[in-house]
Amino acid sequence: MLAFAPLAHAGDSAPLERGAAVTEPYALREIDRTTFGLNRVIVGERISETPVSAAELFALPPMVPLRKALDAEFDRYIEQHKTTLPDESIGVGSSFAFQLFDRAVLDSKDTRFVLAGAVNRMDRAFVDPAHCGEVRLLYRLIRTNQPETGEDAVSPRLPMTLNLVFKARGDEAARSGTPSCAEIAKRWLDTADIALTGSELAAKLTAADGPLALIRPENILRIETNLQIAHAPKSAVRDFRTDYMMKVFDYHAETGTFEEAVMEDQIDRDRLLADADLARAFKTWLLQPDHLAELDRGTVLIPDQFLAKVAVAPTPVGFVNSALQPAFGLVQGEDTAHAPVFNDTDVVGALEQAAAKGVQLQNIRSVAGFERRLNDISCGGCHQTRGIGGFHFPGVDWMAAKPSNTTTVPGSPHFFGDQVRRRDILTAFSEGREPDFSRGFSSRPQERGSQELAGTVYNDGWGGHCYVKRPDEAENDKSFSPWTCASGLSCQASANTRMGMCFISTR
Repeated sequence: MLAFAPLAHAGDSAPLERGAAVTEPYALREIDRTTFGLNRVIVGERISETPVSAAELFALPPMVPLRKALDAEFDRYIEQHKTTLPDESIGVGSSFAFQLFDRAVLDSKDTRFVLAGAVNRMDRAFVDPAHCGEVRLLYRLIRTNQPETGEDAVSPRLPMTLNLVFKARGDEAARSGTPSCAEIAKRWLDTADIALTGSELAAKLTAADGPLALIRPENILRIETNLQIAHAPKSAVRDFRTDYMMKVFDYHAETGTFEEAVMEDQIDRDRLLADADLARAFKTWLLQPDHLAELDRGTVLIPDQFLAKVAVAPTPVGFVNSALQPAFGLVQGEDTAHAPVFNDTDVVGALEQAAAKGVQLQNIRSVAGFERRLNDISCGGCHQTRGIGGFHFPGVDWMAAKPSNTTTVPGSPHFFGDQVRRRDILTAFSEGREPDFSRGFSSRPQERGSQELAGTVYNDGWGGHCYVKRPDEAENDKSFSPWTCASGLSCQASANTRMGMCFISTR
């Protein structure tokens, strides 16, 4: 098997991510040491016989602008904290109310990034069809001055990941058409039945006809960073809080460097609320029937002029929107300090206009559905939904004495819940059919014609996200009323929301 992962059904021996991701710990360890160490991937050659440290990595010319941008973002975060929470101290160490990520670990010879997973993202081919979508190598920051393996090993992982994003096929292959998108998808799907682990599996995956053989430095698109910028333990004045900072850096071949870029669909909420002309332009663009349909399907690509270069996502977050979520204040005017970008009339009118043009919407069928969709298509909003802390793929911990995902899974419920859709798209590619790139809400995945998710935590089973329906159907929100629970479970929510979770019925 490719992974030790949560199963779709108790008696099912096949992990959900089979054929769409590599999470087998011993194979990842072998691949990290022999093929895809981060230094080799970035510069195209092995720098030294030993793995490159974080200090050496961030000193590489391609990485210098990235490190500089991270430092600038840290400084902005600290200044903003001093303005909004002047009575709460912030700094590195447990003596502070808000405990910052220690940037010194990025300059250390005793830390490095290790390969924690490889994920097929051909479901993103709607962004760039010529290159068949993306493949991602995810790296986790660790300490190296602790035993890596053996009975004395303790997980040395630190709360930061680098997501190195590649074109699924490079420019030359795109021009020649070889390999085809169908062939690449088939390579991945064929791995679902490989009963190997460790070095044998690693060799199979990286062989000339394996799915990882097409990952080359010249195919790099960007690096996505995610780190726990600060943690605030529970105190007399508030509950605990952890903030995760995400940024994106595009690779520029002409300079050979990673440069700060806007984040796909990460709405710049503050700028929109402060600039009436920009807000009006955004509203006009998004509410056009074709763009509204793309938003509904989850395939919208919002123009750069409306986007931000950083997302800070706090955890925990409830089922209702908070002031820290990207869409808060954009709809219905919850933020009384600013006029909303969209009001109820705007959204209802757009839904009516789309219906008049024959546009069939799957998810957005109300104002609340519009707002939730606007939030969870963003990086920050999505990471606040069904994440593990602020991560959707914390990755495999192969540094542990006995690598296993029985206690720490490589991905979040959102990640596993999306695997059926992703494999459906890979299958369509492999069979020469037009893929359906649409997706459900982050908290409620599509079934895609399969029953794999039925009765699981990912859909309508214990812990699944649901909507508390009222007897009078007219009172129910059409965007969420299908969010029901499996037999024997009921949707239970707090008093101030109708969004809840499926638990054993108390009736």
